[in-house]
Amino acid sequence: MTSDQLCSCHSERSEESLFARSAFQGTTQCKRAAHVPALFSFLLLFFLFVIPFSTPAQDSSIAFQRAQNLRRGINMSEWFAQVYDPKGYTKEHFETWDTEQDIALIKAMGFDHVRLSVNPQPMFRRNQADRIPADYLGYLDSAVNMILSRNLAVIIDMHPDEDFKQKLSKDDAFVEQFADFWRALARHYSSLDPDRVFFEILNEPELHDPYRWYGIEARLASAIREGAPNHTIIATGARWSDDDDLVFIEPLRDPNIIYNFHFYEPHVFTHQGATWSTNFWHYLHDLPYPSDQQNVVPAEALVPDAIHKLAVARYGSDHWDKTRIDADIGQVSDWAKRWNVPVTCNEFGVFRKFAPPQDRATWISDVRTTLEKYGIGWAMWDYSGGFGVVVKTNGQITPDELTLKALGLHVPKPLT
Repeated sequence: MTSDQLCSCHSERSEESLFARSAFQGTTQCKRAAHVPALFSFLLLFFLFVIPFSTPAQDSSIAFQRAQNLRRGINMSEWFAQVYDPKGYTKEHFETWDTEQDIALIKAMGFDHVRLSVNPQPMFRRNQADRIPADYLGYLDSAVNMILSRNLAVIIDMHPDEDFKQKLSKDDAFVEQFADFWRALARHYSSLDPDRVFFEILNEPELHDPYRWYGIEARLASAIREGAPNHTIIATGARWSDDDDLVFIEPLRDPNIIYNFHFYEPHVFTHQGATWSTNFWHYLHDLPYPSDQQNVVPAEALVPDAIHKLAVARYGSDHWDKTRIDADIGQVSDWAKRWNVPVTCNEFGVFRKFAPPQDRATWISDVRTTLEKYGIGWAMWDYSGGFGVVVKTNGQITPDELTLKALGLHVPKPLT
């Protein structure tokens, strides 16, 4: 995913960003910064429990209605985020990586929305985060309008590298700057159709303190709402957007929010052969799905150390199949019903390179049909990366019929 496109749920090579080359200037600012953490914590508590969101008169029915525009989606990665070209985020890259032809194909395959990953770092001016460079916004505007012109909805997903997210986890002043950035970006897009343009606060937060994330997310949601009073926001749990972290939180004080989780369980299957996270995954290939104690033995033998052999063996003994997937997703559905909020799953998929193709398709089908059973919209990861629904080779775009069938979609006729 994020040049084999590797899933956004992993640690990825960080791009040097503008704010990383900046520092607080002056003794006075440094002294002020020393008092920020305590003040920020107090304000978060005051914000969460005393001051309600200031929103237009509306209820959660608006979010439910708009969630119907997010039924079958695809992630577009490596375009405005996770760019591994040594030249980085350039005009040439933005204009050639994905084009009108790609958007037309996405529509023809039967998707109804695009989750557009956007790395804020190249346009983030530290201590002036609300001053977004006009040239960068122009490239992003072109992509958003290209998507909307095909009658597709678009999620503008803030998808930074790991170092950006780590700053949010411990730097209260940086949270405030990110709020400034979000307020300005939301205001910039506030004139677009709120039924088809959505703002996703942050892709896969990396906070081990869920209470801190709950406060940060509330602050960022408030900033977005100030910039775009009528648009729907997408929120998530504290760690990697996992389903168990979603069910930990309570809904924010804003009714116009859709809640999101990502589903890659079990990772030992969906990420077999991957080189960007848990080390022993890179040994694995041809690990089957569904699993049982016998069919995992050949793959288990590929792993050299006992503890990770045990992880593979447990994947077999846990009998991962559609029923097991249903148990996990069903709990998210129960949480959503309890709080009467809409939920979407805007990442799921299997790394293509080492998984048995038919087993990969079976897993995708099982997850997709289970989500639909519970009325949960979805967006597969991803369009043309390592988990992709199409393969790009020498300028040719080839839809993967097996994957499209697993998604309940079809290979379209050649576009003219």
